[in-house]
Amino acid sequence: MSLIGLIFALLCILGGNIIEGGHPSALLDLPAFLIVIGGTIGAALTQFPFSVVGKTAKRFKWLLSPLKLDLSEQAQLLDTLAGNARRNGMLALEGMIDDIHDPFLKKGVQMMVDGYEKTKIHDVLENEIEFEQEDLEQTVKFYEAMGGYCPTMGIVGAVFGLIHAMGLLDAPDKLGGAIAVAFIATIYGVAAANLIFLPFGNRYKAFAQQIRHYKEMTLTGILSIVDGESQARLHVTLEPYLGEQHGEKEKG
Repeated sequence: MSLIGLIFALLCILGGNIIEGGHPSALLDLPAFLIVIGGTIGAALTQFPFSVVGKTAKRFKWLLSPLKLDLSEQAQLLDTLAGNARRNGMLALEGMIDDIHDPFLKKGVQMMVDGYEKTKIHDVLENEIEFEQEDLEQTVKFYEAMGGYCPTMGIVGAVFGLIHAMGLLDAPDKLGGAIAVAFIATIYGVAAANLIFLPFGNRYKAFAQQIRHYKEMTLTGILSIVDGESQARLHVTLEPYLGEQHGEKEKG
């Protein structure tokens, strides 16, 4: 819903401006755009290394096509793995590894097949979850930083515009328009921060939570298989993770 919400907000703002007698073209100003957006991006690039910028750029596609992590499908796969392990032993899972597409689960199953102890499997996979969360947090901070810089860049643009307007004091017929253009930079700064950068940052927080939930369930299932739990006990163990998604499907 990220872009839908953005489009809706922009339509409401532009609609309100038109109702008040304004014209959308009056809000277009290239110098103000360059100062605000260019200055904001430049400040963010100064703060963050290119590795963070690159990962943030790659994750932009999540806003266009949100992550699809099917908890029910993952639980069914864990159920199949548990049943096979109880019937045929842990080594029987080796033949299923190539059919597992989730790298996190594949790594866990490979560790089980290789005979790692439960505590080692837990530590390795839990650390992987935490490292990924820290990495995602950098993307969140990148957008939050731009959300913080943007209004300030808007003020900078407005000051530049007012400086230009002050040079037109001897031309009263041009002064009003110049002052109006000066405040467009402020609009750009506040609007971009509150409609784009800060909401996108919060959206990535939701993505991070979704990924953590998915992988924590997967890790719980892996450890249950290591303990040799039955499929019935596995269902009970995983049920709390599936509650929210089941509720959404019932509503649908």
